[in-house]
This record gives sequence, structure tokens and C-alpha cells, in this order.
Amino acid sequence: MARVLIVDDNATNAKLVAYVMRDAGFEVDTAGDAVTALARIAAARPRVILMDLQLPGTDGLELARRLKADPATHDIAIIAVTAYAMKGDRERALAAGCDDYVTKPIDTRTLPSLVARHAGDGS
Repeated sequence: MARVLIVDDNATNAKLVAYVMRDAGFEVDTAGDAVTALARIAAARPRVILMDLQLPGTDGLELARRLKADPATHDIAIIAVTAYAMKGDRERALAAGCDDYVTKPIDTRTLPSLVARHAGDGS
């Protein structure tokens, strides 16, 4: 099963998403900020990143831009998972390189199939 990296500085949100992904059979790593996320990516390359856009330090949009600009990581699917739901937020996330956009609170019933689609698992 595909490896998923959850990048969220809110421990409760990260724990919930990790539980949902593990329950669906994914291998899961977590990170609370961009620096930790980059270390996790280097240690065990995920197929999909579920990324909060509001992160301390480097935000999720900037991290997405960096990952998509790097030939070593540009093919990792990035799904923005965010409370941002204002007009234009989805477009900003996609323009930064995110492959998809999900608003919080997440729908725990549909998230695994969305991740599987981006992971190419068909799971």
C-alpha cells in the first residue's frame, strides 16, 4: 500500500487523518512543519502528501511550490487539506502545485478513495 505523509501542525487533526489513512491500509508518516516534512520525505518518500496550508514557518503553499520545483519530488501528489474555503483559495492551492484540494472538516468516508486515486493504487 502507498505511503502517505500528513503535514499538519494541529496534533488532533493529524491524529484523525492518520487513523483514517491507516484504517484504509496506507502506510503513514506525520510532520508538524515544513522542516520535519522535508526530513520525512528524504527518509521515506511518500506517494501522497496531505498538507495543511497553515503551517508554522514555511506555509503549505510555499512547501508545495518547493516540492513541485524539485525534480526529485515533483511527482509526489500533494493534496491541500485546509480550513481555507474562501473564493480563490482552491485556485491558489492548485497554482502553488497542489494536485487536489480538500476542506476541513474532512469527510473521513471519501478521503481514502481520493488519496488512493492520487497514489495510483486504485485502493
